[in-house]
Amino acid sequence: MVVIIDYDAGNLKSVEKAFAYLGEDTCVTRDRRQILEADRVVLPGVGAFGDAMDKLHQYRLTGVIREVADRQIPLLGICLGLQLFFESSEESPGVDGLGLCRGRIVRLPQTEGLKIPHMGWNSLNYDHPGRLFEGIPEHSYVYFVHSYYLQADDPQIVKASAEYAAHIHASIEEKNVFACQFHPEKSGSVGLAILRNFLRVSRGDIV
Repeated sequence: MVVIIDYDAGNLKSVEKAFAYLGEDTCVTRDRRQILEADRVVLPGVGAFGDAMDKLHQYRLTGVIREVADRQIPLLGICLGLQLFFESSEESPGVDGLGLCRGRIVRLPQTEGLKIPHMGWNSLNYDHPGRLFEGIPEHSYVYFVHSYYLQADDPQIVKASAEYAAHIHASIEEKNVFACQFHPEKSGSVGLAILRNFLRVSRGDIV
């Protein structure tokens, strides 16, 4: 069972449909017991960093998500979900993120000829081997929608990157915590392959 955390974050249905296409049972909830009993947990999201953290606090989900990480339950962040896993964002000064991983979120720089938000298909470069990308060729294209991007403190957790006005840390993996700045649920066959790889991760695989 995959639990998708519901905190009024926008793209829940498309994530749910992608897992259903793969034949996986899903549950969209903010119930603590259901989240902690899940085989895998997903934190999706579109919107603003500060507003999202307010919702997570409002629904008393911040501690639950940290407990998921502590219990080694495979945890996937998508788009804003990736950003919330880190410590802070220029989008919302003074607002603390979940702090599951070390790094900060910064705004994409204005660059001549490039539109912000970054909205569209970009290829991925593989920085280090990552379980989400097993069997997927490097330079495959995935779909992005964002104005802010990750600068991770530890380059070893960065598994894939992309170039658009900056060097974007596009996907990370640290123990049981996985995250993608792009939207695998909107990335066609490549995105489905990434989600399928996430479904293959179990607690016994965590190192």
